[in-house]
Amino acid sequence: MESLDKMKTLVTGGTGFIGSWLVNDLVNKGADVVVLIRDINPKSNFSLLGLEKKTKLVYGDLLDLVSLKRIFNEFEIEACFHLAAQPIVTIANQDPTPTLETNIRGSWNIFEMCRINDVKKIVVASSDKAYGTHKQLPYKEDFPLLAENPYDASKACTDMLARMFYKTYGMPVAVTRCTNVYGGGDLSWSRIIPGTIRSILMNEKPIIRSDGTPVRDYLFIDDCVRAYVTVAEKIDGTKGEAFNFGTNEPVSVLELTKKILAVAGSKLEPVIQGTAKHEIDKQYSSSEKAEKILGWKCSIGLNDGLKRTCDWYKKNWQFLK
Repeated sequence: MESLDKMKTLVTGGTGFIGSWLVNDLVNKGADVVVLIRDINPKSNFSLLGLEKKTKLVYGDLLDLVSLKRIFNEFEIEACFHLAAQPIVTIANQDPTPTLETNIRGSWNIFEMCRINDVKKIVVASSDKAYGTHKQLPYKEDFPLLAENPYDASKACTDMLARMFYKTYGMPVAVTRCTNVYGGGDLSWSRIIPGTIRSILMNEKPIIRSDGTPVRDYLFIDDCVRAYVTVAEKIDGTKGEAFNFGTNEPVSVLELTKKILAVAGSKLEPVIQGTAKHEIDKQYSSSEKAEKILGWKCSIGLNDGLKRTCDWYKKNWQFLK
């Protein structure tokens, strides 16, 4: 197992929710972190953690090959965590082209730069959404990728491209397929967990934009970050592979909302508004492969994770407003 200490590491999507916590962990582990960014939200978790002063920031875009070439050459990148993507399903459905451009073409640009520059460790953030709809549950890594909607299909393409670069060029690249990641610092209020907590803090009834029955698995951010880092550190045994990461404890959207209200000590009642279009009814994954090969196992249960998340937003609410 090769440590990331002192390793020149590029993180795409590093200013986002998951990316900021990953960058923070890498910095604490002693990695020399370069972050590719388009812009910085002064109220983001990245700024709250003071990561502008602890990393090398490079303004650019996944679609700009000139900028990417400069980054890989100038900073002599040795490891890459590719997280950058347009992640919001509703935005992808409304206007698919930018999502497809960023998530697919942007990914093969990164992979090609990694190939040319002989990067030693490459970890790619795919998603359990890449599986699409399967009657058999939980999803396992050998299931075919049957994604049909814009966001889901873009992640499936990223996933397949990563493994193509391994198969064709022998690149040290591995794929992570996390379930729904949550925790403090997520400012995408359209997502159910931060959106519900925001409603509670504003003393407004939480809105469930479905009939409340869709079932999902929710993974706390600390476990997600640990998964990415573990895959990278053990790249000799993970390259060319895809790994599911989740809790193996799926819940319905309505049940999740009630749990959030309970841990926040709120007496508000959720409001159910219709059905979510282009959403898979039941989706959750098995993490058995990650446990056997990586020794990774979810360490933070849903109730504990939701409590920590609610506490984070309560503590930082004035900063976020």
